[in-house]
Amino acid sequence: MRLDILLPSLTSVMALLFSLALFDQWRERRGGFQLIWAIGMLFYGVAAGCEALAGIGGWNEPLYRTWYLTGAVWTAGWLGLWTAYLLGRTRFGYSFAVCLVLAGVFTLLTQRRFDYPGTGSAHVLYLIAALVLAIAVAVETYFQNERWPLMAAAAVVGATILSTILMATVVLPAPGYALDPRTGVPVGDLFPGTIRLLTPFLNITGAFSLVLGAVFSTYMFMPKRRVLPYSLDPSQPGDQFLFNLLIAPFAIVVNLVASLPGTLRALTTGRIHSRVPATILIAIGAFIPTLTDSLNRFGITELFQLGKLLGVVFLFAGFLVSIEVFREIRVPFTSIRLATGRRERHALGATTDGSAEGARAG
Repeated sequence: MRLDILLPSLTSVMALLFSLALFDQWRERRGGFQLIWAIGMLFYGVAAGCEALAGIGGWNEPLYRTWYLTGAVWTAGWLGLWTAYLLGRTRFGYSFAVCLVLAGVFTLLTQRRFDYPGTGSAHVLYLIAALVLAIAVAVETYFQNERWPLMAAAAVVGATILSTILMATVVLPAPGYALDPRTGVPVGDLFPGTIRLLTPFLNITGAFSLVLGAVFSTYMFMPKRRVLPYSLDPSQPGDQFLFNLLIAPFAIVVNLVASLPGTLRALTTGRIHSRVPATILIAIGAFIPTLTDSLNRFGITELFQLGKLLGVVFLFAGFLVSIEVFREIRVPFTSIRLATGRRERHALGATTDGSAEGARAG
């Protein structure tokens, strides 16, 4: 079987099976983040399936449109939204706000770099929307309101609806699809800038959120050694809060590196929380397709399909490693339980000096 059929076929099958497992978990536990992740993986599988079908029978306009919406526009945004809901009770909202700002800036720079036709002032409007949402998310996080993921959801759902409307109204020139002449990989050259700029807007937000969220979650659940203390308690004086907010990213990196020896000891003795290796795998799974998708935008398409396959492999591995997945082993989509596994603590981790990290990890 040709690689242009085999790779996307494997990717699609794995992503769709992953999506079914997540839908089943959501049906049983009713966690919003499980449903959002299931939707994101469904889009992932559909996009890869479009590539597999095109490898078998060739591209056509409906397949091309579906591929671009589900893969290029929607997948990363919905997977990043999963992170927002998973970490909605923490100070990760500050990181998500930064992701929104970066998305708006990258969207503006993308238009400056490629000058997509038919863009109008869309790139400026997308930047304004990103900045407004970032401020709103940061304010909600500061006041310890758990509603900031709803704002993230408004951004992703709004962009999804907007892209659907734009896709339904755009007229594509014959033959209705565009491929890289060297590799046959689809590219978005036929779409106007209003649609194409939603790709960096959602991809930057989603991919950065997924990677940073995985690192953040790893930091929370690993045995920690606080070399550089900080606090994001909003009750502290304003100047002190701003100082702590500025040093927080640096402090987290320093503390994470300082905590690695203790984490390795916990790993070798079997005392590590399953969220740590799980979230590391998820971070890798988010980074690989983000990298190959970015290369695709610059005309380097050789690794596009391989990157998507490796991405879903690592994401699925992270899902399976987490003991929370197997706390109840049962027949999917039924109430028949086969076994019950051990449960792990839900605390955000304790430092080596015994102090709590909790919501201060921001």
